[in-house]
Amino acid sequence: MKDAKVDAFFNGKAYGSVAQRLVANGMNVNTLRPYEAEDGKSYITVNGKPLLANTSTLRKEEWMQMDEAILVAARQRLIGVADLNSRGLTYNISNGLGTTVLEYEDTADLGEAEMNMDAVTRGRDDRPVFDIKYLPLPVIHKSFHFNIRALSASRTTGAPLDTTTAALCGRSVAEKVENILFNGSSTFNYGGGIIYGYADFPSRLTGSLTAPWDQVDSSSASGETILADILAMKQALISNRFFGPYMVYIPTAYETALDEDFKANSDKTIRQRLLEVGNIIDVKVADFMTTNSVIMVQMTSDVVRMVNGLGITPVEWDSEGGMIFHYKVMTIQVPQLRADQNGRTGIARYTE
Repeated sequence: MKDAKVDAFFNGKAYGSVAQRLVANGMNVNTLRPYEAEDGKSYITVNGKPLLANTSTLRKEEWMQMDEAILVAARQRLIGVADLNSRGLTYNISNGLGTTVLEYEDTADLGEAEMNMDAVTRGRDDRPVFDIKYLPLPVIHKSFHFNIRALSASRTTGAPLDTTTAALCGRSVAEKVENILFNGSSTFNYGGGIIYGYADFPSRLTGSLTAPWDQVDSSSASGETILADILAMKQALISNRFFGPYMVYIPTAYETALDEDFKANSDKTIRQRLLEVGNIIDVKVADFMTTNSVIMVQMTSDVVRMVNGLGITPVEWDSEGGMIFHYKVMTIQVPQLRADQNGRTGIARYTE
């Protein structure tokens, strides 16, 4: 299956078929999710309540089957994104479809506090200096379709709707979000903002690994050299004023290396030894890390958060006189990596 694509809303104009339909319907995504209720009437959901609609294709339970298939497939792929969501490192936008960019501020530190015996001496008045920045909020999406005969056959035989394609589209969209978190999408530039990932964030700390971790069986790498790399990355972040807690991400090429003994005839693996390092939450495999490298991230909102404008959602429209039913699985989820005005951040990436 091909990669998920991007629709966007620029300067009040919609680019892409679904984007244009949403603009025509007041940016309400539920207008593209009509369902047939038990009374035979068509409805859409508005503010949590059913509202009569003109036409519908899927029954409510069929929408539920599709939603569940898509979300289950998506959860299997969102490793880094799930880490952010589970720790509340998110920023939710109530009308993500109607918002093209996120405007935010970064700030510089104030000077040191003063000290004297009576506090009468006039102090130096400080206030933080803010800088306005922008983050694009594109729509990530993947499409599929049913024809009316396939839908009718499902209902005639009583078999559940085949949601395999929907699940694959959900997986594709989830992979795109995860890939952006780790590798960025620096070619997507809008409103003066660029979407960066852990691997290409300009303020990230960089360094070199002592030896390739996947060569732990050779003389060039060992449990000790891998531990030394982790300690060096941790110290670099501490020196940059980021004190943890840290999540460590490695590529698939390094996974089995961490299952080797830390030392010859040791009673613990390299992975177990790394998890004994203070403030290391976990060491996880991220298969979207395209190069052999190690990433360490402080898991706090001043370093990274996921901007959520729309959860992974399928929408529907028809063509060919109602003979073809088109579906698009879409989301607005963009990572926001953060640094202060001095360029300090809690992200380190060491490469071979």
